[in-house]
Amino acid sequence: MKRIMITGALGQIGSELTLFMRKLYGEDHVLASDIRKNDSDVVRSGPFELLDVTDRKRFSEAARTFQADTIIHLAALLSAVAERNPLLAWHLNMGGLLNALETARETQSKFFTPSSIGVFGPSAPKIMTPQVTSLRPVTMYGVNKVAGELLSEYYFHKYGVDTRGLRFPGLISHATLPGGGTTDYAVEIFYDAILKGHYTSYLRKETYIDMMYMPDALQAIIDLMEADPSTLKHRNAYNVTSMSFSPEELASEIKKHIPIFTIDYKMDPIRQGIADSWPDCIDASAAMNDWGFTVQYDLTKMTKDMIEKLSNKLTP
Repeated sequence: MKRIMITGALGQIGSELTLFMRKLYGEDHVLASDIRKNDSDVVRSGPFELLDVTDRKRFSEAARTFQADTIIHLAALLSAVAERNPLLAWHLNMGGLLNALETARETQSKFFTPSSIGVFGPSAPKIMTPQVTSLRPVTMYGVNKVAGELLSEYYFHKYGVDTRGLRFPGLISHATLPGGGTTDYAVEIFYDAILKGHYTSYLRKETYIDMMYMPDALQAIIDLMEADPSTLKHRNAYNVTSMSFSPEELASEIKKHIPIFTIDYKMDPIRQGIADSWPDCIDASAAMNDWGFTVQYDLTKMTKDMIEKLSNKLTP
């Protein structure tokens, strides 16, 4: 990877991945793009383009002008937002992905787009969900991600595009606010714990979901993209995870650092339904065996780091 174009660069993953990649590969070698523009470090620290990924012509022009050899396609609607507006989700998530893959084909670029544990539906095993299993999601977001995995695989076999992807769990970050996912509570809870001493969870207290701290997610993207392609048996859909916990367990861990913290529960039927259709924990052994996937953060280490980073950020 020498010249990298990132779509959705102002989103939850993109805002950190862009800066991370600019440190690794050089500020001028990573083009950030998004449908909006702000005054963030992502916009100010290197090249930036306004881009609607559903605009096929503009997408191709931006990649060609930058002479991209790698496309990181992150622009998408997340699970809860997608379920409230499924037609928009299909238009953006699938139309944008098709334009990204076509641009990668035309420019002969290496390609990455994230998948999700949302691909698993109620028929998949709930515990240690294997790499290869039933993919029958019951959400538009999940349908988009399964179709995206298959479409990426098609472009690999049909056109030789070097497509790669990860099935991310919920991602936790101190740098950016979440953007409409089912697992947003695992970020929101830290803000409310520090600022209010209390949080109301929209998921039931016993709801287990796989999670990952953002530093591990960013490193996983780099490691996958730098991996020898001959080792990639599941190149578009590797299960990855760091930890699995419930809102009740996360609250207990936070209380070790903020003893006054309290939590109550007011279930959101849409997001609870989505969470109930997902696994409790997944098996990431294929990623470990094929390209050496590893993580640095567990629940204890992540919680400590989140509280330290956010306390410095939110309190005078």
